[in-house]
Amino acid sequence: MATSMAVNSAATLWGPYKGVYQTVVDAVWKRKPEAPHLLDLVLKKHKPDFISLFKNPAKNVQQREKIQKAGTEGIAIQGQQGTKLLPEQLIKEVFILSDLFNIGELAALELLLSGEHQQPHFPGMTRGLVAVLLYWDGKRCIANSLRSLIQSRRGKTFTLELSSELVNLTTRFTDNLMEHGLTEKILRLVSEIDVTNEFDKLQKARGLGNERHRKEVSDLIKECRQSLADCLFAWTCQSPLNKDDTLRLMDYLKNVTTEADGSLDSVNLSLLMALLYCFDISFLQQVTEDRDDLFRQTSLTDKNYVEAVHKQLLDPQPWTLPGMQATVRLAWALTLRTLSQLRIDTGLAEFTEADEITAELAINDNVFLFLTESVVASESFSQEEFYFRRIHNLVTDFLALMPLKVKQLRNRADEDARLSIQMGSELPTGVRRDLEHLMLLIAELYRKDSFNLELALEYWCPTEPVQNHSLMGTYLGVPHQRPPQRQVVLSKFVRQMGDLLPPTIYIPYLKMLRGLASGPQCAHYCFSLLKVNGSSHVENIQAGGGSPVSWEHFYHSLMLYHVHLRRDLPSADSVQHRHLPLRGITQRELDGLIAFLQLQTTIVKWSENARLALCEHPQWAPIVVMLGLLQCSIPPILKAELLEAIAAFGKSPEIAASLWQSVEHTQILQTVRLPSQRQATGIEVELSEIESRCEEYPLTRAFCTLISTLVEGSFPSNLGAGVRPPGFDPYLDFIRDSVFLRFPSRAYRRAAEKWEVAEVTLEIFYKLLRDYEPQPEDFVDQVLELQGEEVLACKPPGFHLMFHLLNDSPMLGLCLFLLEEGVKQLDTCAPFPGKRHMEKAVEYCLGLFNLTLQKENLFTDLLRESPSSLIVTALEQLLQGINPRTKRADNVVNIARYLRHGDSNPELAFESAKILCCISRYPNIQVKLVGDFTRDETVSLTLMAGFVECLDSEDAEELITVDDDMDENKRLSKVRHQTRIHILNLLITSLELQPPNLALYLLGYEVKKSVSTTNLQDPGVLGCPRTCLHAILNILEKGSESRDGPVAIKESPHLAELCYQVIYQLCTCADTSGPTMRYLRTSQDFLFSQLQHLPFISKDHEISSLNQMSWLMKTAAIELRLTSLNRQRSHTQRLLHLLLDDVPFKPYSVDGEGGMEEDSKSSSGFLLFDTVSKVRRKILSILDSVDFSQEVPEPLQLDFFDRNKVEQVIANCEHRNHRGQTICNVKLLHRVLVAEVNALQGMAAIGQRSLIMEEINTVLQHVVERNKVLQWLHAKRHTLESWRQLVEIILTACPQDCIPGEDKQLIIRDLLQALHEKILNEDAAQELMPVVAGAVFTLTAHLSQSLRTEQKLMVSVAAIRDSQYISMLDAESLSTSSGAEDTVTGFASFRDSSLNIILRRLLDFILRTGGGYQRVRAHLYGSLLYYLQIAQKPDEPDTLKTAEMTMWQRLTAPEDVFSKLQQENMATIEKYGAALMEVICRDACDGHEIGRMLALALLDRIISVDKYNQWLTFLCNSGYLKVLVDSLAQDDLLLQSMLSPQPPLLKGLYIYESKMAFLTRVAKNPQGTLELLRCGAIVKLAHCQVFDMRPETDTQGLFGMREPSGFIPAPVERYHQILLPALQLCQVILTSSTAQQQQAAGQVFQFLIAHSDTIHASLRCQTVSEGSLQELALLTGIISKAALPGVLTELERDANEGLLMEFQGHIGRFQRLCLGLLSRFGGSERMRHFKLQEDNTQEDVHRRAMMDIAMHQICANVMEYCRTLVLQSSPTSQHTICLFTPSLADAANREGSRQDSQISAVPYWRLPGLGGVVYLLKQNANDFFTCHANHSQSVHKLQNVEQLPPEEIKELCQLVIPAGVDKISTTHKYALARRCLVKVINNQAKMLSLCCYTVENCLFVLWRHLEYYLLHCSPTDSQNTPLTGASHRGRVQDSYSVELSSEGRNFGMSRITQQDIDQLRSEAASCFGESLQKKLLELERIYCRMRSRHTFIQALVRRILGLIRITRT
Repeated sequence: MATSMAVNSAATLWGPYKGVYQTVVDAVWKRKPEAPHLLDLVLKKHKPDFISLFKNPAKNVQQREKIQKAGTEGIAIQGQQGTKLLPEQLIKEVFILSDLFNIGELAALELLLSGEHQQPHFPGMTRGLVAVLLYWDGKRCIANSLRSLIQSRRGKTFTLELSSELVNLTTRFTDNLMEHGLTEKILRLVSEIDVTNEFDKLQKARGLGNERHRKEVSDLIKECRQSLADCLFAWTCQSPLNKDDTLRLMDYLKNVTTEADGSLDSVNLSLLMALLYCFDISFLQQVTEDRDDLFRQTSLTDKNYVEAVHKQLLDPQPWTLPGMQATVRLAWALTLRTLSQLRIDTGLAEFTEADEITAELAINDNVFLFLTESVVASESFSQEEFYFRRIHNLVTDFLALMPLKVKQLRNRADEDARLSIQMGSELPTGVRRDLEHLMLLIAELYRKDSFNLELALEYWCPTEPVQNHSLMGTYLGVPHQRPPQRQVVLSKFVRQMGDLLPPTIYIPYLKMLRGLASGPQCAHYCFSLLKVNGSSHVENIQAGGGSPVSWEHFYHSLMLYHVHLRRDLPSADSVQHRHLPLRGITQRELDGLIAFLQLQTTIVKWSENARLALCEHPQWAPIVVMLGLLQCSIPPILKAELLEAIAAFGKSPEIAASLWQSVEHTQILQTVRLPSQRQATGIEVELSEIESRCEEYPLTRAFCTLISTLVEGSFPSNLGAGVRPPGFDPYLDFIRDSVFLRFPSRAYRRAAEKWEVAEVTLEIFYKLLRDYEPQPEDFVDQVLELQGEEVLACKPPGFHLMFHLLNDSPMLGLCLFLLEEGVKQLDTCAPFPGKRHMEKAVEYCLGLFNLTLQKENLFTDLLRESPSSLIVTALEQLLQGINPRTKRADNVVNIARYLRHGDSNPELAFESAKILCCISRYPNIQVKLVGDFTRDETVSLTLMAGFVECLDSEDAEELITVDDDMDENKRLSKVRHQTRIHILNLLITSLELQPPNLALYLLGYEVKKSVSTTNLQDPGVLGCPRTCLHAILNILEKGSESRDGPVAIKESPHLAELCYQVIYQLCTCADTSGPTMRYLRTSQDFLFSQLQHLPFISKDHEISSLNQMSWLMKTAAIELRLTSLNRQRSHTQRLLHLLLDDVPFKPYSVDGEGGMEEDSKSSSGFLLFDTVSKVRRKILSILDSVDFSQEVPEPLQLDFFDRNKVEQVIANCEHRNHRGQTICNVKLLHRVLVAEVNALQGMAAIGQRSLIMEEINTVLQHVVERNKVLQWLHAKRHTLESWRQLVEIILTACPQDCIPGEDKQLIIRDLLQALHEKILNEDAAQELMPVVAGAVFTLTAHLSQSLRTEQKLMVSVAAIRDSQYISMLDAESLSTSSGAEDTVTGFASFRDSSLNIILRRLLDFILRTGGGYQRVRAHLYGSLLYYLQIAQKPDEPDTLKTAEMTMWQRLTAPEDVFSKLQQENMATIEKYGAALMEVICRDACDGHEIGRMLALALLDRIISVDKYNQWLTFLCNSGYLKVLVDSLAQDDLLLQSMLSPQPPLLKGLYIYESKMAFLTRVAKNPQGTLELLRCGAIVKLAHCQVFDMRPETDTQGLFGMREPSGFIPAPVERYHQILLPALQLCQVILTSSTAQQQQAAGQVFQFLIAHSDTIHASLRCQTVSEGSLQELALLTGIISKAALPGVLTELERDANEGLLMEFQGHIGRFQRLCLGLLSRFGGSERMRHFKLQEDNTQEDVHRRAMMDIAMHQICANVMEYCRTLVLQSSPTSQHTICLFTPSLADAANREGSRQDSQISAVPYWRLPGLGGVVYLLKQNANDFFTCHANHSQSVHKLQNVEQLPPEEIKELCQLVIPAGVDKISTTHKYALARRCLVKVINNQAKMLSLCCYTVENCLFVLWRHLEYYLLHCSPTDSQNTPLTGASHRGRVQDSYSVELSSEGRNFGMSRITQQDIDQLRSEAASCFGESLQKKLLELERIYCRMRSRHTFIQALVRRILGLIRITRT
């Protein structure tokens, strides 16, 4: 079977076991709800692995043969197709591994293949070395899984508080394993597995790599052994072992040996504890629910069991370790004693009687000494709580259950003491010291209470009531009313041992008390005991007797020592006393003093009350006495203990302040040298002369500890005042120069002490620098007067440290040396003396650098501003310096190397990451660092591995609250997490800088080539190492395949947030975006797998969850944009379906992802289909997850501080954090407020200080809450912005056909509805309104666009096909194709259901903004404009057929959907009444510029559809219209500034244009025109001077010079932007004023006169451009309606005769200039202008078409003017005033050969001839037919857009969008082509209309002139007739309306001769030929037939022909 099996690529001996362990951890430790079910399945599957336990698959001949052939035949691998050929080297390695571990060949191959796959996780190791690690890791996983399962059992000692279902499962499973002989297997494995043996085997097979690999293998093997031993230990804690298993365990322990230092190793200790728990029946003494069940289970009541164990233990054969045997015997004796005291008949009397004998045997074998030296002294003892509890029970049981034995020990000790006194010597070596050993055991047991259990409280019987009852009882914390008997006995033991204490056990007793005083309560009780002991013997003490264990005795003794030693001390300047004998301290006294000092130190350290009570005691004065002793001649070791004791007192700030002065006064460190002193004294001498010689430095270390304790609080600034410059300088100089700088060069007897010295000095530096804040006064030298001399004052110690660290000083050099030395030592992966202290020293060193980096900017800024001459260099620059030892700049590399040790030394990695994060802010440093990090390939990979390992750390935990009582493992987990955070911040910071940077290197991008050339791969592929990017993706992918989503978002939310941010930054950066997106898309499918879990909801960490979603959505937006651009359609659609579909997502449909309950109630009112099978769209669910409401903290209520001033201080303390949020710096605020309190004077302030401090806490709490709120709002805004960005990309960048039109509309509708619902809620935070308004604007714009596009398509198709546009828009009357019908019906149904609601919500939103938030309203106005656009009829092509409808058809046509929607919209708007009007009108008149423009545009739109003029009436009545009109006068100055060559901002110009557009809209309404005339709008414009500031046009370019950016238009264009709106307004007023026509014309005429110079210049038209032609078209239109003779009748009332003459002159001038334009634009001149345009500029077709239309418009206006003049001034043809001379020469000439040649324009003072009119007539007729043909062609193209060639489609599209046509879809191209063709058709239709109108006017003018000249005019050379006289009279009467003056008239008209008339006759006949007539009649047939002027042309042609014929006859 083995041969047919495929190879498991996950390795049978590793992968599955890893999975088992993960499942067990999830179930037992992480308590995941679904884990128990999975655990059951896994345990059933892997039960054989647990039963066989570590058994490997056996070797197999068939497998061996198969693998031998695999080099040629290949081998099948699971999950891969076909077979894989194995390299020869791999096959060799398989056999080596198989032989090494004695495992099957296939299993060996699997391990090697897994090793190859896992190699990137182990940089620098081969697959074979990795396979070795995986082999042992598999074993470790099984052992750890078994241990966790056993620990979760139900039992007697502890509980993990798991569900009963899980406990039953694990209990059943482990019981079954135990039945299969688990104990025997574990003991066998523990015996067989030996690190040394395994290493020997590995060494032979070359299976060991570098130091790191060796350490990892060693650790794995040790962990396997330890876990197996822990399995037995955990089992015995919970359940008893059976007889056989217990005996097996005892047999194993018989042969155990100790380590070199005499202690047990952790495995043997665990097994010993397992046996001790076998004998533990303490649970029977506790009253618990399951006590009876446990009693029935215990084996200790089984006679056979007890007999077998008893027999084994009383066997005289000694064990290898007698102490081990003694320990087990003692435990058994106590068990027997307990059994004998049970009130149950156990039938074990024969055995229980032997308890005394057994205990005696144990004591004789020195059980207490063994427990002290081998058990309690073991390193692992303090790491397991239940070891401590068991030994505690063992000792207390012995004291409580065997009091006679204890008394016997005491009696023996007393006898020995008496013997010693009698002999006058020390006790002989053979004497037993059992009581001493017992006391020392108690001392050592409780001295280090690692778990803060304070079990020693059982030894204290409280004599006073204690607040915390739980401290009085046992460790279970059961409160007792009175102390239990056991506690009374133990307390009695402590007291009685101190009574009449023999000298031999004095020191052990003190040590025991020291152990029992460890803990706050214990210390208090011990203090009381010593106090009570002394108080009852005051008299005896004075007599020299009394209890030696009391404060009285101790301090009395100290005083005596001080007095005697001081008396014997020779003075420094009296040599004659030196011969006196010195009375020293004996060794025994020294030991006693040290023991008591240590006891005092322990009590004082733990108990604040004891500290204060001892210090304040007037007789004892401990500090004074101890400081006095320090000055005496005593051994350095005693001085060190004295200093340690003083340091313990210094923990209280009250004591520390006075202690400083005492230390200074006693000159422990000589800070003042007297002139008379010949030599130095104090600790400096001790260090250099005594300690250095002895090579031991206890005194120096103790002194540094004292200083470290004292600087913890603060030091008085006046330290040493009066005798030296006050300050800390002497102490700092000594510690720095004498201790720290010299520590590497000193000799040390004990190697570890070197690092102890380094640690304690660096700790002082760290504390000093931590508490230092640079102040301006630090940089100014202060001069003090001292004893008549001027000296410089000392500066703060932090200043000196900063100065030394910011210079290339010895201190900095030594710190860098320390870091280098430290990392070298750690790289060896070997233990060495003082390793822990070295690590701590390095940590402080790194901490110093961190503090310096944080404070250096402020320090250097203050230094720069000060007059100081000091020079400093930034630390980040100094770290770039050359290392003198390696001659390379590798200091930062050394710092970064600590990250590689993040697993074993998390604090060092944390500090290292912090430094790197700090210096990564500097771009110049980054480039150097990348060079340093990548210079050496090995170093580069090592550093990369360090960063990756820290990010991969599985032990890192985020959700841990930091507190003082935190478990060490938890604290380290938090540190590891913080390290990961710093590394991610480093990446984020670096990515913002230019490449190359650290982030690119760490994330695996190219740093030596272009970043964009990077080809990212999975780890191991193409030699790609595992990078930080892989680690980040791994963090985010864990759990992404499960239903709950990525694990990180719940377990480490802040970390996940930063990971998403890094990914986003990589995707958004131009250089990294391509490689990153490609890798995420192809190798990872990252975005899809992450997005499917949105929204991330974590109630406890909502801010992080929101930010996570934000970064992910932004990244998704980039992905959608890129895949759309690159046409990766499948990727785009996949993401769009995920985000937008409202059907359940398939992978999670079983689990109901998205929540059916929630979705079924989503907007049911809007949905037109069954929603039962629908779910909430993911894009909506994301929005739902953002809570718009936000609780705000209550306002401050203060009693002492002034609230306003506090608010001001809070504002001053605000700063921007790294996320860009403005929050208050709480620490700074605290400092400011405390400083304020400290400055208070007077008793009242002192009395109320505590209350004031409470109020400060209230303020700080309030600010913390406020900061939290700001962070909430920032996160919500960030999420909404990202959501909006994603939505915008979906709507704009994704291909249109990816989302069908109807779906798109429904999606937008749902989104709008959800947004409105949330923001219109009463609780919604107003701070979110701007973002929401922006999103509403975008969505409304797209809704409008989508609906309008749909309608345009439908309308254009319908209009072409049916030419029944109006009937097309009614759903009922549609009889066209189904496509159009569906479209219209869809639009109608959508509108009916929800458009109205969208409008109402928009209006509600506008009103909710109130008076403020004008920018928000700007967005909403834009939204409303887009919404109202939906009801606008789309541009329809003018096919010239719509006019064919009869009037009846038009009247009876049903109302179209647009009109209906407009009416409904207006009805809705009107419901909001004056409130809405007021808001919009107010915004239109005042406020932000964009808001004003949009408000004006909105008013424009509303007034255009307001049939009942309610809004117009409101505008007029409320005065808003008057305000707008009046503001035109204010705009004048601003607009004048716009015409300067370099204008200010153009905002004013845009507002003016908006205002004029609105006024023009108002003027289109007759009522509006009246109001504008009443308000004097035209008069205001007439007074504006800006119109007279026409800029000079540039001769080089027709448009003038543009501003370089091209954004600001040229001055001429700006002028046109100002003038044209005014002219348009005038034109509209003239057109729409019916009742007040003359008044309007009069005002407009005055406007023309006011700006006559400008008008004349325009009419002369020096240059031709699009702008100037539009200007002319408007001007001629206005003049044709305003500069008429009839206008003067309106003005005659107000004007005198002179003014009238002036007006007449103006009219005449306007006439001349207008007539002059005909020759410019009526014929060949027009073609010349076009040629000029072609020559000078490359403008598009559309622009030329617009210019052509403008020229035709000008001609049409001028001809209309001529017609009006002729009609107004000539009631009959006989009185016609001729505007043209009777010459048709122009027409003839222009039709001749020189048609294209340039004809000089007719001078303006000469009348043009009729030939120009005829030429214009012919030209327009020709233009008409050309245009008509083009129009028909365009209509045909529009009907058949799909059949047009691609090139033509492209050309049409380019007219709409000049660039990027190739990238748009075909459907979009067709839509653009249609839009362009509709525009072309409509322009051509307009041209046809103008041509026709011009033809009609030309014919009319020609007819009137011919009629006059040929019928009524009498030539000058003929006889006057009455007729001519009449004619002449008529001309005189209206002389002002013709040419110049009478002179001009005579010059022009009085010379018409008969010859002229005859020539006119002949020319008229030839010009008005048959071809022209046919054209004109044809024109009328095809065009005018559809209009009301039908047969007008025909009649005029007939009359003209008649005139010609009449005259001919």
